[in-house]
Formats: sequence, structure tokens, C-alpha cells
Amino acid sequence: MNITMSPAHTSETIENEKPALPAPAPQLALPEPAKGGGLKKFLIALILLAAIGGAWWKIQQNNAETKLAANKEDRAKGGAAIPVTAAAVQVKTMPIYLTALGTVTAYNSVTVKTRVDGQLLTVAVREGQAVRKGQLLAQIDPAPYAAAVAQAEGQLAKDQASADYANVESKRYQDLYAAGVVSKDSAQTQASSAGQISGAIMADKAAIQAAKVNLAYTHITSPIDGVVGLRQVDPGNIVHASDTTGLLIVNQLHPISVIFTLPEDQLPEVQKAMGQRKLVAKAFDRSQTTHLADGTVLTLDNSIDTTTGTDKVKAVFDNTENTLFPNQFVNIQLILQNRPNSIVIPAAALSTGTQGNFVYVVKEGTPPADPDKPKKTKAVDAAPAADGAEAPPAAKGPSYYVEVRPVVVDLTEGTNVILKSGLEAGEQVVTDGQEKLKNHSKVSPKVSKKSEAGPKEAQANPDAPSSPDAAAGHKGHKKGQ
Repeated sequence: MNITMSPAHTSETIENEKPALPAPAPQLALPEPAKGGGLKKFLIALILLAAIGGAWWKIQQNNAETKLAANKEDRAKGGAAIPVTAAAVQVKTMPIYLTALGTVTAYNSVTVKTRVDGQLLTVAVREGQAVRKGQLLAQIDPAPYAAAVAQAEGQLAKDQASADYANVESKRYQDLYAAGVVSKDSAQTQASSAGQISGAIMADKAAIQAAKVNLAYTHITSPIDGVVGLRQVDPGNIVHASDTTGLLIVNQLHPISVIFTLPEDQLPEVQKAMGQRKLVAKAFDRSQTTHLADGTVLTLDNSIDTTTGTDKVKAVFDNTENTLFPNQFVNIQLILQNRPNSIVIPAAALSTGTQGNFVYVVKEGTPPADPDKPKKTKAVDAAPAADGAEAPPAAKGPSYYVEVRPVVVDLTEGTNVILKSGLEAGEQVVTDGQEKLKNHSKVSPKVSKKSEAGPKEAQANPDAPSSPDAAAGHKGHKKGQ
């Protein structure tokens, strides 16, 4: 059977038989770039590059300036002389002493009090006046005591008359007894009465003496030579013998004494020295810079204070210049011996390093070359300053440098150090400015006032100002390289 299909039906059938294709994914609409965006990006990148380049240039410039400053500093250190203060090494007799803190006390101190009651009429001395022994200080009203003397004298006269009559009566009774007129008992009674009246006369004389003593006590005099202190009671006041406050205080200042203490461990050495000679004690002020007076040790106390382990020592000073005053605090140097031919330097010159004690010795001339340091070429030596400044002119006159010298310390006495070895007399040592020095550093020395000799440059300028030696106890500086 023949079936005939029309073309339209055939194409429709073929289309129905084809597989279905997936639907296309939806596309997002991208915004169109704004006009000029590329130019902004270029400008931002350009600015970042400029900032990075500027920072790099600034870093390079700072490094160059730092290196230039370091080079200038190195040149300055290598060529400029460092100003220092120097002092001469001395060979002299050096005292070896002990130091102690003492208190000045009056050699004699008297609080003048009244021994009788009465009104204080006058004070015959000024406050602070120097007085002699027996000089009138004050006067108590003497009238009551003068009356007591007169009364005692009147009683003596009365008893004397009675005694005369009793003696006559006793003699008559003795005669009557011898004649047998009166009894022996009557004669003995009359003799006893005469003896009693004689005893009353003796008591009257003692009363007169006591009244005169009290009268003398109204006349108050100085018991010692000394200086009167401030007045404690004004004239017109009633004073009593039982008053705790005195009228005046008199202190003896010539001589004067100083009481100081020493540790018990030092007493054997002091006693040994005292057995050989009189020990000299020097008194200095609180700062130990001003010498006040010289004296001698009088004695040691007879016992050690167990709370402190020290013993009191008393020294006596003439004090002719009145440099010592009671209750003044002083520093005492008790000289045990004098060591001759000692090598002495100021304590400020001594430095301490890892190798021990050393000093910087000033030498005249050019410092020796350092073998470890590379030599500079002529081009470098002749190169001008990088900053364009002219090189400073060469210094005229002699040049100096320092040399590190090890020393062995024997003793330290105050602001001086005694050395065993390391230096010779006349050499110059640096006492100020060590912190800037190293071995073979160039220096410009200035001699201290205490130095007896110095470099030629310092001697040529005696009017140049000089600084005093540094304080004692100077700590060690950096050791020279």
C-alpha cells in the first residue's frame, strides 16, 4: 500500500525528532568605562613613583651627611688637641694618719649659780666677755647676810662678857674651897659654868664665820679663766640656791679640747705610737678643706663603748686664733707617722680599668704611630674639608700627648695617693679630662694651681686661668685603647 506524505508533514516530523538544545545563559550587562579613567590611574602611579623616589633620595642624602659628619669628627679627633688639667708628680714626706669625726668641747665649763638666796642686784660682765679667775660676775643683795654677821658678832660679845664673869667666879670659888669656906661641889659647879660659856663663845665665833661666808657668797666671781656666755637671769630677779638654771656659763677656750672616737681595732696602733712620742692631731672643718688648728693627743678613755665598738680620744688645742668653738663638729687627722720620700699624685689623676690602676702621663712631642692603624695617603691627608670650610691653621708652639702608665698604689690619704711604683718625680699626670682620652691622644695641658712644675706651654702663660684639682675619690675612666 503506497502512502504518500506531503512535504510539509515530512519537515514537521523531522523537526519533532531533533533533540532539544539547552537555553543560552543570560549575559550580565557590564557598565561602560567612564571616560578619562586611564588618565587617573596613570597619575596615581606617577605620584607613587615620585614618593618612592623622594624617600630613597632623602635616605641617601641622610647617609651621606652622617658619613660626612663622622669623617669630620674623626679628622677633628685625630688632629685637635684635647684640653686637660695636669699636675706634677711630687716626692715629699707624707703623713700617715687616721681620720675621725670629733666634737669641740670646752677644756673647762662652769655653770655659775648662786649659793645663797636673794635679789640679783647687778651682772658685772657683758655677754661674751673674756674674764679672769676671781673677776666679779654678779652681785646678790648682801644686806640680810651683813645683818646676820652683825647679829652673830653681838652674840659673841654677850657670851664673852658672861665667860669673863664665869671665869672670875670660878676662881673665887676655888679660893674659898681652899680656905674651907665652900664645899668642893660648889667650886666644881662654878668651874663647869665657866666651861659652858667658853663653848658658847666658840659656837658664836663659828656662827660669825658662817655668816661671813654667806655674805661672801653674795659676791659671785669667776672660778676659771674663760668666756662668759649669754645671761640666764636678769638683774632684779630673786634667785635661790636651789634653782636649776644658773646665772651664767663660763667656758675655758684657751686651751680647748676635741673629743673624737676611733674603732677598737685601731687602738693598739695608736697606743704604740703614743708610747713613742706625742701624737699630733689636725683639726679640719666639716668639708675637710680648711685647716683649723693643730693639737696633741692627751689621753684615751678607760673603756670601749660596747654599743659602737669605739673608744673616745681627747686632744688638746691651744686655740690661740679662736678657730675652734665648743660643740663645733670637726674632722680630725691623727698623724701616726711621717713617711719620707713618698711618690705622691692627686687622687683625681688615678683611673681604674680592667688591667688595674693607671694614669695618663703628659708627654711633649708628637705621639708615636699606631702600627695597627692603616696609614693615610697623601691625597687623603691633603684633601680639603668636605663642607668647603678652610682647614684650621696648624697650632704654634710645642705639642703634647698622653701615655697610659700602669701604677701600683700604696696608700690613699685624703686627696693624695702614695704610689709604690710607676711614676717619677716631675712627670705630669692628667687630673681632669680623662674621659675624653685614650693612649697617645693629643692634649693641650693646663697646670693646676697645686702643681709645682708643668709643661713649657703652661709655664709660658702663668696668667692663664687654671682649674683646681678634681675632688678626691675619682672613679676610673675608660682605659686607653
